[in-house]
Amino acid sequence: MSRSLLPVDVMSPGRNLEGYIHAVNGIPMLTVEEEKELGEKLFYENDLAAAQRMVLAHLRFVVHIAKSYSGYGLNQADLIQEGNIGLMKAVRRFDPNVGVRLVSFAVHWIKAEMHEFILRNWRIVKVATTKAQRKMFFNLRSAKKKLAWFTHDEVNSVAESLGVDPQVVREMEGRLTAQDMAFDAGTDDDDDKAYQAPAFFLEDKRADPARQLEDSQWESHSNAGLGAAMEGLDARSRDILQRRWLSEEKSTLHELAAEYNVSAERIRQLEKSAMKKLRSQMETVLAA
Repeated sequence: MSRSLLPVDVMSPGRNLEGYIHAVNGIPMLTVEEEKELGEKLFYENDLAAAQRMVLAHLRFVVHIAKSYSGYGLNQADLIQEGNIGLMKAVRRFDPNVGVRLVSFAVHWIKAEMHEFILRNWRIVKVATTKAQRKMFFNLRSAKKKLAWFTHDEVNSVAESLGVDPQVVREMEGRLTAQDMAFDAGTDDDDDKAYQAPAFFLEDKRADPARQLEDSQWESHSNAGLGAAMEGLDARSRDILQRRWLSEEKSTLHELAAEYNVSAERIRQLEKSAMKKLRSQMETVLAA
């Protein structure tokens, strides 16, 4: 169902949350007969005006459900907006012939959208990714009545009621009580707080004397190996590689061809052969 079917001010609680709540509470609720009539128009005739009336009449229930999730520290207007999406999905799928009121049917869809929003935005690192973890997340939040850690008996009680292993409860409890921390220090952090950022606990290998010595020795060894390998080539091959790859002003194939009185293709072949020999000799020298 398109959001354009509904008034912009009603579908945008973020603009004025208090005004939004006041507005939706003023929308008349539907009687059983009105809801059935509108539901049949939508179900059989795809009457979008009927769908609009059904959605508007139930926006107050979305607000009520959103308030039950206020403990997650997320913006209430965002939760309501997500719940409204779930309400519209429920209205589109509502079958008036089943004999269930729309509010009872829509609760599942409203909560599902809110749950997805909470799991996406509650923490930087996702605390629940699988279906079982998501169920555990919300059930554990409901069961946890205090900020302190669960006792051993409480863990066993929650695990038994949810049908999971106690270790699973402990693991999710740890995720719930953990706090996000920025990897780098904040721009406003003073020297006493900045060092606590995780970035300061990483090893800086650039300042490792052993690593610096190893790199220096490897560079010297490589340069010596390259010099020895170059000496093993004939003069013409050595000159071609020197001027094609090692000189600051590199020569072209045609320049070298004119100087050696051969074709450019011949210079390319000599260069390729010399590179192959050089690579083989370098491997021998560096392996020694």
